[in-house]
Amino acid sequence: MKKCVNLPLLSQIDSKGFHNLRLVDLTEASQPIVENFIQRQNLNNVKWLCLRKCMMEKLSSNLFSWSQLRMLDLAECEDLEELPSSIDQLNALQELNLSRCFNLKELPSSIGQLNALQALHLQRCSKLEGLPSSIGQLNALQKLDLSYCSNLEGLPPSIGQLNALQDFNLSQCSKLKELPSSIGQLNALQELDLQYCSNLEGLPSSIGQLNALQNFNLSQCSKLKELPSSIGQLNALQELDLQYCPNLEGLPSSIGQLNALQTLHLQRCSKLKELPSCIGQMNALQDLDLSRCSKLKELPSSIGQLNALQELTLSYCSNLEGLPSSIGQLNALQKFDLWDCSNLEGLPSSIGQLNAFQKLDL
Repeated sequence: MKKCVNLPLLSQIDSKGFHNLRLVDLTEASQPIVENFIQRQNLNNVKWLCLRKCMMEKLSSNLFSWSQLRMLDLAECEDLEELPSSIDQLNALQELNLSRCFNLKELPSSIGQLNALQALHLQRCSKLEGLPSSIGQLNALQKLDLSYCSNLEGLPPSIGQLNALQDFNLSQCSKLKELPSSIGQLNALQELDLQYCSNLEGLPSSIGQLNALQNFNLSQCSKLKELPSSIGQLNALQELDLQYCPNLEGLPSSIGQLNALQTLHLQRCSKLKELPSCIGQMNALQDLDLSRCSKLKELPSSIGQLNALQELTLSYCSNLEGLPSSIGQLNALQKFDLWDCSNLEGLPSSIGQLNAFQKLDL
């Protein structure tokens, strides 16, 4: 019944067979059609309900008797301003999609009672200013997407109670200034996306407690000046993206402790003047991008210890004056980009020792 605007005979349909329904798609249906259908009998076995793009301001109370419902898709319901507190009756609900509900202002505290909920999509809910403290009661929640929530100003401390959370997306939350220290309690967290959080000024030291974190995206955090030394405790971290952080002035010496890190992107960190010598301790590092780090003058000699390094990008490092001779020890290096390093006065002779070399851009 997708895109049904007028369906006058719906009330005449015999609903005896409706008990066999498992999937219902009412995308773009009018509110009267939605209301009429939800009020039907024998719908208790429906597991998947899509009300995407339905122009309705509220949900019918009849919906909350659907005890088997696993997925409720309310994406792009632009007139929806709130969810009823009775949503806690959906005991089997595993996924709730509220993305692009542009007028949704808040979530009811009862949402914390959805014990089976695994995924909560709130991206582009541009009027959402915060989350209820009860959010921390969602013990099964694995994915929380708050990207493009441009009015989100903060997170409740209870966020640290989400013991099952693996994927947390806060990208484009432009009003977010800080993270609660409790975020370090997210023991299962594997991905944390903070890109384009343009007002984020720093990270709590507790960030180092995220023992399962594998991917950490901080690109385009234009006010970020430094990283806490505790970042070196992220033993599972494989990818760290800091590109386009124009106020980042340096890296903590503890960064050398990131033994699992494979990718480090620092391009366009225009205030970065140097790399700590401990960078040579990053035994798993394969990709190091320093392009357009315009204040970088030299590389530490310890860079030659990066035995796994396959790609080194230094293009448009306009103040880079030279390279250490230890660069010739990078036996795994396949791609070396030095394009438009206008101050570079030559290459060390040791560069001829790079046996794995496949591409050199000058």
